[in-house]
Amino acid sequence: MNLEPGIKAPKFTAIDHEGISCTNTDYAGKGLVIYFYPRAFTPGCTGESCDFRDNHQRFLDAGYEVVGVSPDEVCRLADFRTEYELPFPLLSDETHKMADDFGAWGMKKNYGKEYEGLIRSTIVVDPTGIIEHAWYNVRAKAHVSRVSKAVLETPA
Repeated sequence: MNLEPGIKAPKFTAIDHEGISCTNTDYAGKGLVIYFYPRAFTPGCTGESCDFRDNHQRFLDAGYEVVGVSPDEVCRLADFRTEYELPFPLLSDETHKMADDFGAWGMKKNYGKEYEGLIRSTIVVDPTGIIEHAWYNVRAKAHVSRVSKAVLETPA
């Protein structure tokens, strides 16, 4: 089920790239950009993550933290974060609970085959915990530009 702007964001608990538990309450009072990506070190996911890295300070200046979420193991996320100098947390969602709760897990099609998997998505949560924007089944290339435009250029 896709989430819609204006509703309360789901609560979450996940393990970050350092093996530390992270919850939505860690971001209370801050805006949060949560991007879901299928697998670290793949071309699309690397490009998208580096785009978020390159725009990270702009998001921070606007009051938004950035968090990446994938079904990868913690050790793989740690390596990915180090390799590409990603300045924000990466959360491991091996059970797909967080992705499922945020509508980023479901049926996908690739080369005519259907399978269940992570749907590349971005959810923006305002400082009060309400969803501002939700994009599903996005393309990695140029998506961060779309998120930046919506989040950083929205009049207050």
